[in-house]
Amino acid sequence: MDKSLRRPVIAGNWKMNNTPEQTKALINAMKPLVADADCDVVLCVPFIDLYAAMEAAAGSNIKIGAENCHWAEKGAFTGEVSADMLKAAGVPYVIIGHSERRQYFGETDVTVRNRVRAALNAGLKVILCVGEVLAERKLGITEQIVCAQTEIALAGVSEEELKNVIIAYEPVWAIGTGETATPEQANEVCAVIRALIARLYNKDAADRFVVQYGGSMNDGNAAELLAQYDVDGGLIGGASLVAEKFAKIVEAASK
Repeated sequence: MDKSLRRPVIAGNWKMNNTPEQTKALINAMKPLVADADCDVVLCVPFIDLYAAMEAAAGSNIKIGAENCHWAEKGAFTGEVSADMLKAAGVPYVIIGHSERRQYFGETDVTVRNRVRAALNAGLKVILCVGEVLAERKLGITEQIVCAQTEIALAGVSEEELKNVIIAYEPVWAIGTGETATPEQANEVCAVIRALIARLYNKDAADRFVVQYGGSMNDGNAAELLAQYDVDGGLIGGASLVAEKFAKIVEAASK
C-alpha cells in the first residue's frame, strides 16, 4: 500500500458554535493561514452559518460542509434539512453519524445508513463517523463495533459512490473529553476500517480510501497522529474554532 495514493483531509466540525458574523470573521482569519495547504480543507458549520461560510470561503481552498442531513427528500420533519436542500445551497460536504447525533438525538446505524444514501443520491461528499464508547473498548469489542457500524452505513454503496465517502474514526470516549487515543490506537482502528473496505470492495479501493481520526485531535497532537500510516486526516472539533490552531493541524497534514 502507498499512503501517497490518499490526499489528507482536515475537516473542522464547529458543532453548535458561531453566528454568521462570527463565521465570516473566523474563515477570513483562516484563509491566509491555510492557503498553501497540501491537503483538502473543509469546515462543517451549523445550518444557519452555511451561506455566510460559503460567502467567506469563496475563491479560497476551503470547502464548506453541513453537520447533518435528513434521509427524506422532503416532508413533515420539522427542524430538519434534506440532502437536496444542501446540494441546492451549494454545499459539497456533510457529516453523518457523529457520536453526538447518536448519543443525544437517537441516531441509529439504520438512520445513519439512510442519511448516507440520501446524501450520496444528492451528490454530496459524506464524512461518515464511526466509533466505540468506553465500555465497548474495555470489553475488547472495538473492532466488532466499528466494523458493524461501517458495514451497515455502506450497505448498497457502490465502489464508484465510495469515492465520495470519507470515514472518520472517532472513539466516543475521546470526544470533547480531552482524552485522545494514542497514535498507535488510532492507527490500529483506522487500519481495521481500511481492511474492511478491502473486504467489502477491493484492495485498490481500500488503498485510496481516506480514513480520518476524530477523537480530540488538536494542534499539539496532530503531527504524531497524522504520521501514522492509516490516518489520512482529522475531523477536528474545538481546535477548528481557533484559526491558528486549525492552521497548525492543516500544516501538519501537509507535510
